[in-house]
Amino acid sequence: MANSRSFGRSVLIVGLGRFGASMALNLESLGTNVLAIDKRADLVQDYSGKLTHVVEADATNIEALNQVGASSFDVAVVGVGTSIEASVLITANLVDLAGPVIWAKAISVAHGKILERIGAHHVVFPEKDAGQRVAHLVNGRLLDYIEFDDGWAIVKMHPPREIQGFSLGESDIRTKYGVTVVGVKSPGRDFTYAEPETVVSSHDTLIVSGHTELIERFSNRP
Repeated sequence: MANSRSFGRSVLIVGLGRFGASMALNLESLGTNVLAIDKRADLVQDYSGKLTHVVEADATNIEALNQVGASSFDVAVVGVGTSIEASVLITANLVDLAGPVIWAKAISVAHGKILERIGAHHVVFPEKDAGQRVAHLVNGRLLDYIEFDDGWAIVKMHPPREIQGFSLGESDIRTKYGVTVVGVKSPGRDFTYAEPETVVSSHDTLIVSGHTELIERFSNRP
């Protein structure tokens, strides 16, 4: 992995639990150079045939991180969640190496605050985020939902009945509802960016952006 930078972004995954393993497998499928490490020999063995680079190492020991060249990676993902102590120590070790951008998994708000204070660049809450996303999908006509830190979201949704058969200019969605239709996907046609003259049909799919509360209000229109 020493020459991984010459081929693009390199990512170190620490922990081969469900979160870390899923990250590693998906990143590799996207062509990213990945090294996954875990202190459990059985997990390393399980994924040795699924991932290109897997190493048994205890990342709570900074020397182990030095041995795998952790400081040379562009990004490090701390996927350890079962032990808060281990998660914090691993994150602190990576901060001390002053190399990669650190993404760390948290299992509670308090855990997340600690990770942020010791220097993690990004803290994620997989279970919480997944629960919020699924709740939005179950609750209305949303087909997909991505929420950002500042209360802003972008969604894929079916159009409310009141705008069907009208152009976006005629519906004046931004003024009435405070959200923006970014694009429209009609069955059998390519995605097109929204224009005032774009006419929305009942079979279309909309890509809409805006504040989460306003999007919810708009998506729940009949």
